[in-house]
Amino acid sequence: MPKEKKQSKATPKQVIDFLMEIIEMLPEAVKNLPADMKERKYWEQIFKKGKPADRVMEVLRELPAFTYMRPKKGSKAAWTNVFKKHMGLAQIEGLLNSIKKYATFTPCERRKVVYWRDAFGAAEIHQRVRPEESDEWLPNPHRGTTTFQRFQGEPVYPAFITADTYGPVTFPKQGKIKENIGYAPRTTLAYCRWPWAWLEPKKGNFNWKLIDNSLKAAKASGQTAQLRFQPFSCPIKTPRPYGKRCPPLPFVNAPEWLWDTGIRWNEKMIYTAYELDHNDPLYVKHFGDFIRAFGARYDGHPDLESIDVAYGGFWGESGGNTLPETAAKLADIYLKSFKKTQLMFMLGTDGQHYAQKLANKTGRRIGFRSDCIGDLKVGNSPDVPAKLSWNHTYDAYMKEIYDSGAGDNWKKGPVTMETCGNVATWVCDGFDLDKIIYEGYRYHTSIFMPKNVFYPEKARAKMLEFDKKIGYRFALRQILLHLDTRGGEKFPVEVYIDNVGCAPIYRPYKLALRFSQGKKEKVLTFKEDIRKWLPGNYWFKEEIVFPKGFERGEVKVFLGIVNEQDKPCVWFAIKGKLENGWHPVTSVEVKG
Repeated sequence: MPKEKKQSKATPKQVIDFLMEIIEMLPEAVKNLPADMKERKYWEQIFKKGKPADRVMEVLRELPAFTYMRPKKGSKAAWTNVFKKHMGLAQIEGLLNSIKKYATFTPCERRKVVYWRDAFGAAEIHQRVRPEESDEWLPNPHRGTTTFQRFQGEPVYPAFITADTYGPVTFPKQGKIKENIGYAPRTTLAYCRWPWAWLEPKKGNFNWKLIDNSLKAAKASGQTAQLRFQPFSCPIKTPRPYGKRCPPLPFVNAPEWLWDTGIRWNEKMIYTAYELDHNDPLYVKHFGDFIRAFGARYDGHPDLESIDVAYGGFWGESGGNTLPETAAKLADIYLKSFKKTQLMFMLGTDGQHYAQKLANKTGRRIGFRSDCIGDLKVGNSPDVPAKLSWNHTYDAYMKEIYDSGAGDNWKKGPVTMETCGNVATWVCDGFDLDKIIYEGYRYHTSIFMPKNVFYPEKARAKMLEFDKKIGYRFALRQILLHLDTRGGEKFPVEVYIDNVGCAPIYRPYKLALRFSQGKKEKVLTFKEDIRKWLPGNYWFKEEIVFPKGFERGEVKVFLGIVNEQDKPCVWFAIKGKLENGWHPVTSVEVKG
């Protein structure tokens, strides 16, 4: 973009000088103005009227006619030439009258407010509520940064090496929730994952205690838990007392009992020499049995945020050696086992392609998780220019999103972006943080998983701002509603929402008004589907019936987004204190 040429400003004295030149040299243009407006003294007094006059003067000091367009010598012809195009001299009278209007603006005298209704005239029907937007972090669910293999307030990793292999086996004592140090101070999400062998040490004998304790710890920490169970997660390199049958070392840490079923294995795999053959019907049966058992126990659990679908391969990522038809069978087991809990499929896998195609047909709301946000690595090869080597940002994400048919999926299902490495290693690599954050918004990220590694000071402010703005963030621009009403009357309400986040909310919560008078209160929910509030402005109008039973007089009005029990669970970016989790917004007057 070309550089803007800086223009010098006129001084306040010059502004008045130029006004007087125009008035004196173009009398035909000001003939309809009062005589006092043609005097210098008038304009000198006008610009002493206080803040409105000061604001006008600042604008006039930059007026094109008084800066780069002004004539070098003041003459009738020169000033006529300045204004000659379009309106010509006709605009001068309007200019002077406008200066007077803006500079002498005086607010009308307001009536004294003793009772809340006094602020409006008796004949007024409507009131507008325009709260001030807040920039603070909001403890809203289902969005934001996650802790990783830990819970809110637990220490971050001491270095930038993280435990992808297994989740927590010990749990924090319940008590006051602490803030995270050197990381997102608060989060509402925890992410944990364990190998299948830890969760089903014997066939049909499940270690549910590990999951139960994790869900309890998440709840006690003000979080919900995203969980993944991995077919295997690390190589076994030393002899151990396994069953009668197992492959040569090194092999993966699948359940010990699984080897004795006669399951096949493959040699010369990527991460270790011997891995399970996922296409063996025995694998589909036994891992499928585990998925079904997990779903039967936990589907719809209120503290379970989502299931990160893992069906094959190391850490359950990429599907291992599963063929597309095997991936489809395993994805189907997940889809049938979890009808209530949100499912997140690994982007770019055959299972995700299958599930996405199915979701596009049926309308089911699935999400996806992607690894390696922030991958801006440059190559170190003599054969390829450093900045033109392969990385996830340019070669993977967009291709995988559109190849799988998930281009618009963010409108219905959440996006989780997990880092390869973490924010500290981004800084070590010299990556462009602004570029990474831009990409995070562009993918409509709701959940960011940076592995619970500390944020270096260089990155901290930017990452905390990113945390506030990913997912949904609802600013309330205006509510229009009646001032006066009666019980049983129709009560029209207009709502103007601005989602200043980068994604919608995906839970079917309800927008609600709570009416309160003394000990009596009533909650009314709107029919509006808040999942339609995509990033940007949204307006709707709905008619409710004002509840009966309130006495004549003031009824206070509160706003909230509520769950099935009519309890507020999502908060707007509004300044002001909450009352029992509700935003106090205004009052209405109940007539007799």
